[in-house]
Formats: sequence, C-alpha cells, structure tokens
Amino acid sequence: MNSRERVRIAMDLGEADRVPLFCQLAIGHYFLNADQSPIDIWYRSEAFADALVQLQRRYRFDGILVNLPGRDPDFEKHIDRLEEGVTETTICWKNGGFTRVPRDDNPHYFMSDGSRYFASFDEVRPEDLWYVEPWDLTDITYPYTWGFEAEPRPFDDFFPPYHLDAIKAVKRRVRNEVSVHSEIFSPFSQFLDLLNYESALMALLDDPGKTHACLERLTLGAIDLAGRQAGEGVDAILISSAFAGAGLISREQYAEFVLPYERRIIEEVHARHENVRIYTHTCGAIGDRLDLMLDTGTDGIDTLDPPPIGTVALEEALPQLKGRAFIKGNIDPVNTLLYGDEEKVRDAVLHRLSVAKEGGGYILSTACSVPPAVRPELLEYMSEVAIEHGGYG
Repeated sequence: MNSRERVRIAMDLGEADRVPLFCQLAIGHYFLNADQSPIDIWYRSEAFADALVQLQRRYRFDGILVNLPGRDPDFEKHIDRLEEGVTETTICWKNGGFTRVPRDDNPHYFMSDGSRYFASFDEVRPEDLWYVEPWDLTDITYPYTWGFEAEPRPFDDFFPPYHLDAIKAVKRRVRNEVSVHSEIFSPFSQFLDLLNYESALMALLDDPGKTHACLERLTLGAIDLAGRQAGEGVDAILISSAFAGAGLISREQYAEFVLPYERRIIEEVHARHENVRIYTHTCGAIGDRLDLMLDTGTDGIDTLDPPPIGTVALEEALPQLKGRAFIKGNIDPVNTLLYGDEEKVRDAVLHRLSVAKEGGGYILSTACSVPPAVRPELLEYMSEVAIEHGGYG
C-alpha cells in the first residue's frame, strides 16, 4: 500500500495498513532545511515543489500540503536590486516597495515608506470582491490585483495562469504515490486579511449586513479556486480557517460568520468533485465549537491543538468526532517538538495512537505547523515511532 492509498483510507474513516503520518511544515522550516534558497522557495514554483518533496521524503510523510500559490515565472523583471543582511535579504522592487525575506520565516512586502496597505471597511464594495490571497508576491490590494499587475482580473478569469503551477509541479514529482493536498482560505480568513484583524472584527459588530455581503462574495471566489485545484487532481483541499477559534470570535459569531460560508464551499466541492475530500484547519481554542465545525459537513478537522496551546484533549474530542470526520493532528508542535526531546516525542506519538488509532479515521500530525527551528532529527524520530507502532494488526 502506498502513501496516497493509506491517507485516502484514513480520510474515508477506515483502517489502512497503518496510521498515516504527515505534518504541515512552516515555510521557515523549508527555508532552513531544504536545499533551495529562501528566495527560490518563495518565488519559484519548481523550487517550492522540490522543497516540499525533499522534506516529505526525508520525514517519510504520507502526504504533502501545497500551501503557496504558483508564482509568476517572470517575477525577476520587477526587481531593482537585492540587499543582503545578516538575518534576511531585502528585495527592492522597481515600484519602490520592498520585501523582507528572513532566513527562517515568511517574507513580507512593504510599501516604499515601510507601511503595509489595508483597505478600509468603508471603501470596500462587496461586488468588487472575489478572492484574497495573503501570500501573493506583493501585499493585498483593493480592488485585488495579482503581484505587480496594474488592473484587476475579471472574475471569470480571476486566477492567473501560473496560479496552479506549484500543485502541478508536486504532482509531477510524486506521481500517484503520495497524497497531495491543496489549500484555500476561508471567506472569514480572507475578510480578516483584507481589512486587518482589528478592523475586520469591529466590522462584525458595526455592520453585520455588509460583512455578510463581503463573505458571500469571497465564498464564490473560494469555490472557484477549489474547483480549479480539484481539476488538477489533488486528493484533498484544506480550508484554512485559522482565525475562527475562541481566541478571536465566540461560538455565536462562528455560527453566523463562518459556518454557513464554509458549509457552502464544502457542499459545492462534494457536489462537483466526488473523489476530492475537503477538511478544515482551525488553530487554537476550538474545543467549544467542534460540533459547529462538523455542521459544515467537513470531511475532517485539522490541528486539534492540545492544552496549553489549544483546548482540545483528544480523549474528550474523540466521541464527538469518531465516525463523523477524520481527524488530523493534536501533537503539540511547540512543547513536544520545538522544546522537547526524543522521550517527549515518543510519549506524544504513543499516546495519540493509543487514543485515536482504533477504528481508523486518524492521521497522525502536529497540531499546527512544525516551527522553523525544530530539529529535523526529531521529526525523523517521530516518523520512526509512528511507523513502528501505528500498524493495524
């Protein structure tokens, strides 16, 4: 049985030969541990695909999450110069803006005066929205333009032709041996990225009607992108809804501003792409809303952050989730991996397997992204333990 088959069986709530294993790695972890440079990983689709596959093979993961969009192959024509620093490289663009590229973290784009642009809620017209990509070459603009393009693209051809290049490149490398997952951002996450978090959260209270109109438009764009990714043959689509936990919004706000829009995306993917699974990634304190997450119709729930970084004790969550959605995660990436050792890793893996392995439907993973500075040897050891003890007898 290969990795792709193993993950598919788990996503369909069954038992494979063993519990599948794969974690989402922070971009900074690729920067520090893959053979490619940070600039190449961030700006070149082929280099990003190489980094994804290289570390998937090193850590013996059963799946890969492609969590950056494909890149404009002609991006270099916009560069004025590079400035090398001790801890980061600064790309100075011909338009006057600049991007700081750390050695171990996501790059960020700034305008010429060092500020970042965020649209105001007052200026946004819902009918001008389609999709907001937080990890484009430049910062988020309104109306949304890609990279250094001067004009917005029409909604029926909104995503640039290179947007799916990273998925295509990974698929070429792994063929049908490894489970390939893509990522879309939930309408709620897009809304927060467009306005900045404080302004977006205030908008929920100040003008819920206009907020709903914005979310409805962003839902259409997310459905559009999900369909395009499914057309490339991904095995699953992750809805990144990182900011929908109790640390930011209440259960009631989740039910109003998150649930109906994610439900619509999931329903559309299920209706149009029966072989593609779709699941939800929400970080932090979600123990009080697992039932609402299930009400979206999601095929799975990702992260399940345990205390102290979240509020999900696997033993308590399992009765709610087992048989209704696959579950992925629950190993603390900070206290177990970043600040831990082999003993902590072994204990964490064996505990999760003892709780969630029986009956299938579990993918062993860290709760959220593996931090940049985690030692690769510790991830290799985690895989050894998981493979040795994750088998179904």
